[in-house]
Amino acid sequence: MIRRPVDTGAPDRLYTVTGGRSRAADSFDLVTLVVSESRPTPGMQSEHARILELCSHPTAVVEIAAELSLPVTVVRILLDDLHVMGRITARHPRVSASRAELPDSELLKEVLHGLRKL
Repeated sequence: MIRRPVDTGAPDRLYTVTGGRSRAADSFDLVTLVVSESRPTPGMQSEHARILELCSHPTAVVEIAAELSLPVTVVRILLDDLHVMGRITARHPRVSASRAELPDSELLKEVLHGLRKL
């Protein structure tokens, strides 16, 4: 007897969740922090409602995808929907520091030396 893989229907579900869209605005990368501006409302798509619940505090896009067990590309589309509706705000964490804010290179060398001794 030949066993065939079970079709979970996942591609169909993802197509339905995103309304057939395959791209979102490029404003959401993996570390973009998302915060909900409102609570879920009756009749709202369940994924949108779950995102609003998850984002009561700043939450990274990658964390949202993990919690929803959805691909990041799908989550970006859902976030774009909520952003357009004014239901969420998004900001990229500060990753660049001015030269004055960086630690002294000698201090970093000492820390590295100490770590290697461990």
